[in-house]
Amino acid sequence: DVEFYRTGGILPKYTLPEAFIRAKINQKQLRNIISTALEKISDKIEESLPDYILSQFNFPPKINAIKNMHFPENFELLEVSKLRFKFEEMLMFFLATLSMRKAQIKSQKGLIIHRNSPNVKLFYKELPYKLTNDQIKALQDIMTDFNSGVPMSRLLQGDVGSGKTIVALIAMLAVIDEGYQVVMMAPTEILAQQHFNTISNYLSNYNIRISLLLGGMNAKQRIGTLSHIANGESQIIIGTHALIQDDVKFRNLGFIVIDEQHRFGVTQRAELIELARKSHTDLEIFPHTLFMSATPIPRTLNMTLYGDLDVSVIREMPKNRKPIQTKVVFDENRDNVYEFARQEVKKGRQIYIVYPLVEKSEKLNYKSAVEHYEYIRKIFHDCNVGLLHGQMQPSEKDEVMYKFLNKEYDILVATTVIEVGIDVPNATMMIIEDAEKFGLSQLHQLRGRVGRSEHQSYCMLFTKSNFQYKIKSKRADPNERIAAIKRLRTMEETSDGFKIAEVDLEIRGPGDVLGTRQSGLPKFKFIN
Repeated sequence: DVEFYRTGGILPKYTLPEAFIRAKINQKQLRNIISTALEKISDKIEESLPDYILSQFNFPPKINAIKNMHFPENFELLEVSKLRFKFEEMLMFFLATLSMRKAQIKSQKGLIIHRNSPNVKLFYKELPYKLTNDQIKALQDIMTDFNSGVPMSRLLQGDVGSGKTIVALIAMLAVIDEGYQVVMMAPTEILAQQHFNTISNYLSNYNIRISLLLGGMNAKQRIGTLSHIANGESQIIIGTHALIQDDVKFRNLGFIVIDEQHRFGVTQRAELIELARKSHTDLEIFPHTLFMSATPIPRTLNMTLYGDLDVSVIREMPKNRKPIQTKVVFDENRDNVYEFARQEVKKGRQIYIVYPLVEKSEKLNYKSAVEHYEYIRKIFHDCNVGLLHGQMQPSEKDEVMYKFLNKEYDILVATTVIEVGIDVPNATMMIIEDAEKFGLSQLHQLRGRVGRSEHQSYCMLFTKSNFQYKIKSKRADPNERIAAIKRLRTMEETSDGFKIAEVDLEIRGPGDVLGTRQSGLPKFKFIN
């Protein structure tokens, strides 16, 4: 080795397991072992990529690539060998995903749903505004799936307020016109209730029966609703996971829409599809499924997570929406922001104020909702102020949200529990405290709670006054500081959820963007 160091060259350094260290095997010995092993197996390694791919990308053959990973002659060979393995890993992953999808397509029959059915035509005619190009494109994708004879599995992605529900509703009408039932499943009761209200409003002049099935219903209501579902009187059924209880029987369920799909586990989705299958006399028939998500996911992640789903994306916002004005503000300008908020309330608008913590914490120097609720009530003594946080009972949370929706509160002090919430068109201002403590996608989801009507909306990102000096200071962790500044700047510069998701992926890595629990990311060896 000494000789090697003198003449220069590239040496591998291995992570030595405990057992090796105990057996006194050092780096040099391990290098010798691996070098000998590579010589012995070199004629047994089979090439896994076809020649045309090797030549197209100038990849080395597999055995050379393995040798280069351990003992490369130069850095170029090391890099091209690494690239070869990344490419191969990605290729195998996609081939596996595609073959699963192919097998699914071969074995399952889909219902044929025709496109311009009577109710769809009528709905288009009565719609008071024009659909955006992206909405039309998404509908065309769905209708093509409906006509293919294969069950649809499609993810409809679009930012908060981009009009996914309308797309789903038009698809539902086409399915109902063919005589099948439709189900829409939402993660919370309050969201299910909101979908029920929205869809009921749109279809008030149609002869279509819509039912709501929730966990919190009393026994008499539930029995009545279940019988309407079982005998086919209910054509659109909206609910929470209460839809997958044993006593729920469908009659010809042809289409399933799952909202905020990342909040449901794979098993819950599979159970619902199974219930639909049992509702047909021909058990080979599978329902069409549409998953909706308001969490924009970068394309690279999309392909990895939902390789078995086709994806439609809605990027355009409806015409009458004004972009939300977003501003980073320092603590010293607090009074001006509060004065501005007061003017908004005088105009009859409502305001969210979000804090990072529920209660005061000894360890963390962040603001908490419970403690500041009293402070906000003093400052806005002439306004009604509500409080909402994750430690409240679900029924309490719902009650507070309904009061806010019905304008009983002017200001809602909350934690991030509101990031996936209901539509309050009258709320025009979002104030986020200690904004540097939040992740980008969280900030974006919170901002999406306002700007849901024709009124101009605002998002104020509060950060400590010394944060403006911290940017220059040497003492805080530079990486964390740079990331926090990048998040706040990105929020000021763009409102495109997909752009924000790309920056978020860059800063935090894929597991964190989606929350490690549900991300379901495969364990890759070579690729990031």
